[in-house]
Amino acid sequence: MIQRLGELGAGNALAFWLVLAACAYFAVMAVRLTVIDVRHHLLPNRIVFPSYGVAGVLLLGAAASLVLSGVQGATPDGGAGLFGVPGLRILAGGAVLWLFYFLLRAAYPPGMGFGDVKLAGVLGMYLGFLGWPHVFAGTFAAFLFGGLWSLGLLAVRRGSLKSSIPFGPFMLAGTAAAMVLLPAS
Repeated sequence: MIQRLGELGAGNALAFWLVLAACAYFAVMAVRLTVIDVRHHLLPNRIVFPSYGVAGVLLLGAAASLVLSGVQGATPDGGAGLFGVPGLRILAGGAVLWLFYFLLRAAYPPGMGFGDVKLAGVLGMYLGFLGWPHVFAGTFAAFLFGGLWSLGLLAVRRGSLKSSIPFGPFMLAGTAAAMVLLPAS
């Protein structure tokens, strides 16, 4: 995302500010949700649901601005979109990630709360803005971070195989890691 911000700053001021606002909102949302989920094992709808609108408006606005200005990488031949429509990848990323987490919840309901499913759609929008590799990497990183944390709890005997951990912070950390570490496609 940082690399993408640099490119946007040079090519399209409106897209730059929209993406910067989206990143700032993500940071605030991530901190608030992490604190709440760690304390209460809850991802409140009053934070998650408005995040769909905020992320959607900011990221879709940035994608539309890139297309209208003709910035390289925002056109169908530049690969920024799904089926030639840049905003569709943002929406598809959110839908795909929401569906993936929904199927995980349906397969084993005690393993994941529905708040995680709802949050996944928002995170998929952010990752979808950057590209499909980000969607996959962010999802993988979330499970990797959660698994390593669980193994650590088992190793120091602070948890058992039946222990419940809040997964939202790991989803947010995986998304942040993919946004910061992977170059934009």
